[in-house]
Amino acid sequence: MAKTEKVPQSLLEATRYFADPDVCVDFVAAMRWPDGVECPHCGSKRVSYLSSRRIWKCMAKECHKQFSVKTQSVFEDSPISLDKWLTAVWLVVNCKNGISSYEIARDLKVTQKSAWFMLHRIRLALKTQNWSKMGSGGGPVEVDEAFIGGSPKNWHLAKRAKRARFSEDKPADHKTAVVGLLDRDTRQVRAKVIPNVKREVLQDAILQNVVGTGKVYTDGWKAYSNLPALEFVHETVDHLNEYVRGEVHTNGIENFWSLLKRGLKGTYVAVEPFHLERYVDEQVFRFNNRATKYAPMTDSDRFILALSQIAGKRLTYAELTGKVGETAV
Repeated sequence: MAKTEKVPQSLLEATRYFADPDVCVDFVAAMRWPDGVECPHCGSKRVSYLSSRRIWKCMAKECHKQFSVKTQSVFEDSPISLDKWLTAVWLVVNCKNGISSYEIARDLKVTQKSAWFMLHRIRLALKTQNWSKMGSGGGPVEVDEAFIGGSPKNWHLAKRAKRARFSEDKPADHKTAVVGLLDRDTRQVRAKVIPNVKREVLQDAILQNVVGTGKVYTDGWKAYSNLPALEFVHETVDHLNEYVRGEVHTNGIENFWSLLKRGLKGTYVAVEPFHLERYVDEQVFRFNNRATKYAPMTDSDRFILALSQIAGKRLTYAELTGKVGETAV
């Protein structure tokens, strides 16, 4: 099937539509190979479909490998059926504050451990890899940093006594730093976890993501000072005195931080720094593909976009848990 004949418009329609395993295979195949099925191993389009097993066999002389719609995708080697996978994708991309692994486990009748693994693989698919530079339209780019982590007031007294609460050189050292950039023209945001908020780290993020001679608006954090004058038009707003000065402010990116923290605190509750990058990618995807007057994205549109990004990405359980290379005892 070259193109999908029907695209569900709601969760109810999606669960009914994907109840048929053959429909699931055809739908995912159309998303992965819009110009016709091709072998993920060699790229040949000379393939034969084995309907009894719902797989294809490459007929190229040098290949002859078998493959399914899951091969070389985030679904690879998963025994979980496609109807559950597709329902999980729909829920992740369309629940504004995210959805926990316990909810997925209860709704799809899988274990919580499997649901947690599924969610991380879906987040990998949502990650955008090919970014163009921001500010190319001439509009300003807002840049800000945020700190993600638990509040010290909730710590045990013994732990609180051992950790410094705050210092100028190591602000919020008990939290994980994230830098974010918002292009006001395109209303697109990008964010990533960073090791610290020192000058070289933050300014490198700007140099890598903002077009030269672009406008950059930041707060008064000292690490943003002395941006290359020949590269950017840099203006700051000091939050000790004001939050907006004309068009100079960082309210747009701070709106993104509020959405990210709401999901982390209200839905996921506790997120390890090791996994935070994928939670950030999830929120970036939903933010950039939200329904606005500039781009009226629907639930179906987000679902289709997510499925179009599943190929060529793989996350194993050993990689997810940081146990790559460990030998079994």
